[in-house]
Amino acid sequence: MNGPTAFTLGCIVVGALLIAMTLGGSFISRLPLSSAMLYLGVGIAIGPWGLGLWKLDALKDTQLLERLTEVAVLISLFTAGMKLKLPLKDRRWWIPLRLASLSMLVTVAAVTAIGIWLLDLPVGAAVLLGAILAPTDPVLASDVQLSDPGDRDRLRFGLTGEGGLNDGTAFPVVMLGLGLLGLHDLGAGGWRWAAVDVLWAIAGGLALGSLMGALLGHAILYLRTRHQEALDADEFIALGLIALTYGLALACQTYGFLAVFAAGLALQRVGEKAAAPATEPPPELEPATPTPAEMMLAVQRFNSQLERFVEVGIVLAIGVLLATVRFRAELLWFIPVLFLLVRPLSVFAGLLGTTVQGAQRRLMAWFGIRGIGSLYYLLYAIHHGLQPALAQQLLSITVGVVVASIVVHGISVTPLMNRYEARKKPRPGAL
Repeated sequence: MNGPTAFTLGCIVVGALLIAMTLGGSFISRLPLSSAMLYLGVGIAIGPWGLGLWKLDALKDTQLLERLTEVAVLISLFTAGMKLKLPLKDRRWWIPLRLASLSMLVTVAAVTAIGIWLLDLPVGAAVLLGAILAPTDPVLASDVQLSDPGDRDRLRFGLTGEGGLNDGTAFPVVMLGLGLLGLHDLGAGGWRWAAVDVLWAIAGGLALGSLMGALLGHAILYLRTRHQEALDADEFIALGLIALTYGLALACQTYGFLAVFAAGLALQRVGEKAAAPATEPPPELEPATPTPAEMMLAVQRFNSQLERFVEVGIVLAIGVLLATVRFRAELLWFIPVLFLLVRPLSVFAGLLGTTVQGAQRRLMAWFGIRGIGSLYYLLYAIHHGLQPALAQQLLSITVGVVVASIVVHGISVTPLMNRYEARKKPRPGAL
């Protein structure tokens, strides 16, 4: 009988890890580390640096890793959209919008300048690096995102919305970097990039996603309130909406990430309206039949669990991948500059004139978590013909930044967020 295959070993490792994390979840949550750090450690242990059970190479297994990270980001973006329950007219929406636009552009500009002048990168590669590292991660940042359906905290809302939006808004810059490297058609004077990659792809993706989420939400509402249809298997509805929206977005040459995020947001909005007191369910609706709002909550819970599952697989893969990455000495200064200078500068610039002050602004400046979205953009660029030497250098920087983010943000998230939540609670006797 032959020995266990990589798939068999993967089933054993992932299954044991999921059970261990579930049984020991309450204990682990009190430790000054994140679940991603534990997954990373297990990945290193089973990779070439440890037991040698798995081996991955980003330059050889590009397509596999690209698809895995793509699916992980899609699930997380949809979940992030469903977490954002504030009405679109609420002024707190300006926080994630500014972070995903102004702050992102400042990050791209700063990283591009560093890439040209300090890393000796070509302009196109420097722009591409800025786009790869600009998005914050919607998967690994779950510990600082909204979790309670009634949470209206500016910090958590801002970081959740930023992680959902900037994975799509960074795409035009990725295409610009590829175009400057001769790997994408920008058009004469950049007209095609501006018209298609910026205006159409962003607006079209948001519009398509909003339409798909709203149509499905109203279909659910109609079937449940008018025809008393139970519509079980909420998970199929969520996965179906993600897949259909993403496929249509790609077919229309729009940004699928933005479309899926908008679909989750629009679906949630329909559920919120259905839960309003003014829209009581008809008396003939059976009590055992879940309301549309309850179904939306079930969809969100399922996606949150699915998000955790894909986080395990991706972070394990990162741990295995480390052994094949040729890390460069420039990471020793680049990572501190990115975390301690570029991220705070971009956040403070993007939030000028807003009501975000004090601890909230400082924590937003610190929790610029980089992760799976950055890996996806790097793999996307490699798949589209990035030169091997540039691919090696950008791989070293990107994986180094992601691993450093998992470690330093994972260590700091529990004490910092506990202190923040403690300060929010009213003191005894305070008015």
